[in-house]
Formats: sequence, structure tokens, C-alpha cells
Amino acid sequence: MHKLFIDSNIHDFNLQEAFGKISASRREKALRFKHEQGQRECVLAYLLLKRALKEVYGIEGNPEMVEQEGGKPMLKDHPEIHFNLSHCKAGVACVVGDEPVGVDIERVRKYNESLAHHTMNDKELQEIEASTDKARAFIRLWTRKEALLKLTGEGIRSDLKPVLNRKNVRFEVTEGEDFVCTVATFNEHENG
Repeated sequence: MHKLFIDSNIHDFNLQEAFGKISASRREKALRFKHEQGQRECVLAYLLLKRALKEVYGIEGNPEMVEQEGGKPMLKDHPEIHFNLSHCKAGVACVVGDEPVGVDIERVRKYNESLAHHTMNDKELQEIEASTDKARAFIRLWTRKEALLKLTGEGIRSDLKPVLNRKNVRFEVTEGEDFVCTVATFNEHENG
């Protein structure tokens, strides 16, 4: 079981005040972003994780994250809790659960046919071309791919065309006016 949290209010909080509510390591990570937008996304994702951990597990305070092999984040003091974070200009997403999870949130932007041909297989390209909203259809597929790669811990790779060929993964899509968010989980009792 997992729970998804989304927040699109990236500009509705005091960034300097929020820096005082997050861990030192997350503050350092946020400050590595050159622009305030990236800092806000990074901070809000962490605040959303804190909220999720409190609501779902009763855990308070600043969680310490460590990276597993492949870069997938893990809670240092609660390895039994799985989570994943994603952020973009349109919002941030956090998913927590008792089983491995992956999440991706992307802003719907102008359709890029060249990028689609580079990242989508023939079946996916047909799906996009058949859609009345090619930009949104592309982002739906893109978020599925990225959420799956975050679920498995593989991360983004050069050949994205075969990514969705797996049969043991379930996807849940949430859409807003200007974003698409996808959560990927393994089908029950299957791992990888």
C-alpha cells in the first residue's frame, strides 16, 4: 500500500523560513540549485516527505536520506519505509509506502516530435499520434518510463524506447491542469 502527495504551490511559502525546517543535508542540496525555482522545488519535495511520514507513519522531525546503489533514496533510520520524490516547475510529488515505489511529475509543455522519436518506441509513437493532445500523451508515457526507472533504481538511461516492456509493473496516473504525475509499483508479490 502507498500514498501519493502532490503540492503545486511552489511559490506560496517563505523559502528562507523553510530552510530552517529542513535537514542541513537537504538545505545544502537545495542551495546547489542555481535558481530559486529549483531551490523551491527541492525544499518543497522534502517538506512533502516530512508531511507524508507524519501522516502515514507518525514519524516527526527531519528524515535523513541516504542513496542506495543506483542513486535511489532511502530513509536511513527507516529502511522498511519506501518513498520517492519528484519535482518540476508545475509541482512536487512524494509517494510513501511499504513496498518499493517510483514517482515522476512533469509539467505539460509543447510537444517535441524529435524528442518523442528519440525516446518512444513505435507503439508509443502511434499512441501519441492518435491523441488529440500530443503533448499530454507524450508526458503520460514519459512519466511512466521515469517512474518505472525510479522504482527499479535504474535511473534515466540512454535507451528509453524499451523501458515499458515490463509486465510486472502497475501505474497510477494523476493529472492536473498543467502536469502529469505517475506512480509505479510492482504488481503484488513480484520484485523486479
